[in-house]
Parts: sequence; structure tokens; C-alpha cells
Amino acid sequence: MNLIDSFSAYSQWRDRSAVAVERLRSWLQNNRLGDAQGEMRLQYALNRLREDQLTVAFVAEFSRGKSELINAIFFSAYGDRILPSSAGRTTMCPTELQWRPGDTPGIALLPIDTRSTHASVAELKRYPEEWVSCDLDADSSESLRSALARVGETRWVDRDRAIDLGFAIDEQGNTGLKPTPDGLVEIPSWRHAVIRFPHPLLEKGLVILDTPGLNAIGAEPELTLSLLPNAHAVLFVLAADTGVTQSDLAVWREYVSTGRGNRRGCLVALNKIDGLWDGLRNQTRIDEEIARQVESVSRTLDIDATQVFPVSAQKALVARIGHDAILLARSELERLETALIEDLLPTKQELVRENTLGEADDLVRQTRELLNARLAGIREQLQELSDLRGKNQSVIEYMMRKVKSEKDEFEQGLQKYYAVRSVFSNMTNSLLAHLGLDALRDETRRTREAMLDSSFSKGLRDAMLSFFTSLRGNLRRSTDEIGEITRMLEAMYKRFTVEHGLKLTPPSSFSTLRYEKEIDRLENAFNSQFNTVLNIVTTEKHALTQKFFETIAVQARRTFEVANRDVENWLRAVMSPLETQVREYQLQLKRRLESVKRIHQATDTLEERIVELQHSEQGVLQELEELTRISNEIHMELNTAVVDPQQAFETRAA
Repeated sequence: MNLIDSFSAYSQWRDRSAVAVERLRSWLQNNRLGDAQGEMRLQYALNRLREDQLTVAFVAEFSRGKSELINAIFFSAYGDRILPSSAGRTTMCPTELQWRPGDTPGIALLPIDTRSTHASVAELKRYPEEWVSCDLDADSSESLRSALARVGETRWVDRDRAIDLGFAIDEQGNTGLKPTPDGLVEIPSWRHAVIRFPHPLLEKGLVILDTPGLNAIGAEPELTLSLLPNAHAVLFVLAADTGVTQSDLAVWREYVSTGRGNRRGCLVALNKIDGLWDGLRNQTRIDEEIARQVESVSRTLDIDATQVFPVSAQKALVARIGHDAILLARSELERLETALIEDLLPTKQELVRENTLGEADDLVRQTRELLNARLAGIREQLQELSDLRGKNQSVIEYMMRKVKSEKDEFEQGLQKYYAVRSVFSNMTNSLLAHLGLDALRDETRRTREAMLDSSFSKGLRDAMLSFFTSLRGNLRRSTDEIGEITRMLEAMYKRFTVEHGLKLTPPSSFSTLRYEKEIDRLENAFNSQFNTVLNIVTTEKHALTQKFFETIAVQARRTFEVANRDVENWLRAVMSPLETQVREYQLQLKRRLESVKRIHQATDTLEERIVELQHSEQGVLQELEELTRISNEIHMELNTAVVDPQQAFETRAA
């Protein structure tokens, strides 16, 4: 199975899964069994299925053949090089290749001067007027090639301007851009590029992230703090003739392996193995040299040797354009592609499956509880009315008093429910105050003021460290509030289950661990990129403050935005089953009382009412069967494997 086939299979799996979930949503609407909260949750799950994307990031120092590798894997069908690939630097800014329904072919370039605005790339994507756009002719390889060459454009500025724009300057050119004798520095013309054209893989949700070399990577912190960590797979490209250089190792440690504890989703391409095909070595010697280089790379990067794939991107591209199967096999590109499929798709599919099943199963469970409660109420009414056959008026009056007494007792219990609702509302407000964006804005403002008021480097460092301490404190207090809310709801669920026979499962739990881990990752990035003696001493205070807030603080805000959204969804989800069943139980009591009243007034309606209830019982039983069938269909679709993990393992082992 090649890349296009695999992504097609994954796309079809998403489409089938979305149809199954949509069937559940429509069924709930048509049978009036859903509510606004359930509708919102299913719509959210459907949106994630339909808009799901897979991002593969290509990372390397310059001249490692990264763009050529992208050409060979994705664009050989065009019969030419599409991404510029030549000696020296060809990719000067982070470049996203993507396609969404409704897009028109084109390239959008964000000028490097927008760094002066201190706005993030993500924010600037909302303002097309800030970008330079040009059209693409998707059917012309020449048009594509000339337009895409623009990502390599550069300009010359003085060193002060380069520093203002966030570039590190190094007289030797080792850890930053090297100025010319007259003080000029060559910098990228563009800060970010987004290329849209209808490639078969891009149409199915693949996003390719092409990154620049070390010095340019360091100039765009959003790339290292957001784009790379959120990529589903990272392909790190080395050159076989150089192995792992110091700059390669710096890129790997600082930008690739950070945040990927088990190296999941990281593959290494050892490119340019065709340099060993010099005609003087036989194939055995070539294989031995490649094996030694693979072992050296795996040892240096501290990864398993099975994650290192020797390839020749240039020969693979030539082979595919020329339909040379022998040369393609020798380039070993297909082994890398297979690994990419096996590493990326099953992991992503499992994540999508878990999220979608979590929402669907929860709503199916709530609906089943509601239907079972409705069924129990109908059967209780049936039993009561069946017992009234042949009874006199006094018995019917007794039954009416009994039902009315139950109704009064339940309404007294509702007072406790409303009291809990009030407490729940207060606790929710308290939780959102700790986790909310207002608290984060206050802490951000306080930290900024402390940094600008600081006269010494220790004060700067303490202010920044205090920022992380405050964020963790808010998350810790949020965890405490969540625990109190959960315990209170568990008690209320139990009370209504025992006292009134409601069928309620305990409310689901919620953890802030993922947000704590993200803050840990941001602090690690802070320690490596900001919290160094050299950086704090040599960087002007206002520049350091601005850089901290346009990178670390922006990412912290995004983390808290996600946390807010997730906790609000959880709060709605844990209250919805109780609210739904309380309404249902009230309705059942009202119907029981009305039935007995009708029978008290006219005993000849007894049999009619029994028949009505029997029909209602059959209707609910049928709804339960349909719900089970729809749930089974969702599980069947979502549990279909796009790539068989066992088969994938055997393929790689072979």
C-alpha cells in the first residue's frame, strides 16, 4: 500500500465514520431523544472527523536534500522538481503545503517585517491583507516551480534590523547569521509561507510542513513551540556523507526530540546514499558502510536503528519520473514511505477513534439510560393499571393519592436538586476563574510589569519563573475545584438513584494533566531558549520581555484556551444526564397521575389506557434496539484498521 492508497483508505475511513456518527445524531433528533448539549458534542465530533488533518514535518539543516526528498515522496507525478532543490539554502521560511475544500491554488507569503508587530503567525492567518498572495497554475509544473521558488527569497539588512526581527548574529556563523564585513546580514524575505494546490494527498487532509535550517528555525519561535510539537510525524533528514554534525545534533535536541519522550512519530532519513555508488565499491561494501552509518546515527541521536532509513531522494525522484523500478528499489525510498505510513496513520487513527467513540458512547449511554427509565415508568404504569382491573372506586382513589404523594415527594427532592444546581453554578464560576483567560491576562500583565521594572538579570529571571509558578498554581486549584464538583455530583446522582429509582451512572472524571504537561514543555523551551546567563545578560530588557510574551505567553494562552473549552464541555456533559432524567421522571409522574385521574372519572378508559401503554412499551423497546444497532455500526466503522499494526511490524521487520 503506497502513500496515496493509504491516505485514501484513511480518508474513506473518516468519511464512513462521520456517516455513522451523523446517523446517530439524526436518529436522536428525529426521535426527540437528544438535547442541545448532546447535539453540540456530536457536532464537535463530526467537525473533527471532517476537518481532520495529518501534519508531517520535514526538518533538517540546509543542504541535506530535504526539499528533494519531499519532491520524491509527494510530487514525482509532475515529472519535474516542484519544490526548489539545489545546493545551499532553498527553504528560508517555514512552509505549509495544504489544500482544503473551497481553496483556490495559490501561495501566501507573510513578510518578515510582520515580526515587528509581535503578532503570531496563527493570529496573522486571520488577516489576509497582511500576506502577499499570488496565484498558481496547478496544471503547470513550470508555474508551480517558479512560484514556489519564492520561499527561498532573501534580502540584506543591517545587523541591528536583523536583531530587531529576532535573528541571532554570530561573527563566525556557527550559532547565528554571519554578517558581511560592511555589517549587512542576509535574512529571509518571508516569515511564513502557505501553499495551496490540489494534490491528491493534500486533498485527503495531509499537511506538509517544510522547515528552514537551524538559524532560521530559531528566528520563528512559533515553529518550535507550536508547529513542530503538534506535527503528527517528524521526518528528520541527515546526509549520509556527513552523518550527524554538531548543527544537526543541535536541531535534533532543541527542535525535534523535545516533547516526544518515546520518540513516537520521529523518523530519520539518512539521505544521499548514492554518494557511495562510486563504481569502486561492490554492493556488499556499500551495504556495510550504510549499516555502520545507521548504527552511528542511532547511537548519537539515542534512537533505535529501525527508526533510521538510508535513502537517495535524488535517485528516487529520477527513478519515478523515468519509471525505473530497479533504480527506485535501490534508492530505498519505498521503505521510508512504508515506515511513514505505519508510524503516522495508526497513531492518528487511534487518537481520532478514541475521541469520537468517547463522545458517541457517552451519548449512547445517556440515551439508553433515558429509554430504560422511560421503559421502567411505562411498565410501572402498566402494572398499576392492570392491578386496577375489576377494582372499585375507593381503590382507584387510593392509587391516585399514592401517585400524587410520590409526585409531591419528588418535587420536595427537586428543591435539593435546585440547591445543588446553584452550588454547581458557583463552583463552576470559581473553576473558570482559576482556569479562565481573565486570570491569565492578569498574570501576564503582572509578569510584564515585573520584567520591565527589573533592574537586574535576576529580577528578569524571577519574573519569568514566577509566571510558570502562577500557571501551575491555577491548574492545581482548578484540579481541586474539579474534585469538589465531581464529589458533589456523585452524591446527587446517588441520592436520585436510591430515592427515586433514576438510572444514572457516576459522572465522568476530568484531568488537567495534559495542560500541566504542556506548561512543563513550555518551561523546558523557556529554559533552553531564554533562561541562560548569556541570553539574559546580552539581550536588551525590552527585547527579551517582548520575545518572551510573543512566544511563551502566547502558547500558554492557547493551552488555557483549550483547557477552558474542554472543561466547559465536561461541565455540560456531567450535568446533562441528571437534567434529562429529572425532566423525564417529572413527565412520567405527571402522566401516571393524569392516567389514574382519567380512570377515576371514567372506568371504561382503563383498557384503552392499558393498550396505549403497551404500544408505548413496544415503541421504547424498538428504540432501544435501534440505538444498539446504530451504536454497533459506529463501533464497526471506527474500529476498522486502516493499517494493520501487526502486518506493519512484519513488513518493517522483513
